[in-house]
Amino acid sequence: MQSKISGKLNWLWLSVLIFGIDQLVKWWVIREFSLYEQLHVLPFFSLTLAYNPGAAFSFLGDASGWQRWFLSGVATVVSILLVGWLKQLRSDENWQACALALILGGAVGNLLDRILNGHVTDFLLFYYENWYFPAFNLADSAITVGAAMLILDMFRSQPQTVNNKEN
Repeated sequence: MQSKISGKLNWLWLSVLIFGIDQLVKWWVIREFSLYEQLHVLPFFSLTLAYNPGAAFSFLGDASGWQRWFLSGVATVVSILLVGWLKQLRSDENWQACALALILGGAVGNLLDRILNGHVTDFLLFYYENWYFPAFNLADSAITVGAAMLILDMFRSQPQTVNNKEN
């Protein structure tokens, strides 16, 4: 039986795995690619090297530099809250634990980039003909999948209703 004190902190292994793979691939891409160089993998997908000083879809990317510390602060607070949330989960809440661990691993991966480099390294590029989706990375993918899992969990979790019929 799992202790209520530890909640689902045992899922932190997934956060560490996401963080590690994300950082390893970013290191490799920085080492092997010139800025915006593309390695075409599929007719709709390339590996590339791009930097994003802003948030998702380059939001705040053209700000004067304050966004680095603002976004780092937000990621730090969110990461602390996610660990607290994991700690509070019940033993049967594995889906939520997996989702939170994915988000946490991605958030910390991008946080480290932002603190050390002032930007996030992106390397996954999807496109169709002349239309390009903004480049992103494994950390972004983990955050997106984790968030989608939390949204799905809201729909799949049926609240317990009590039938209060008086006899």
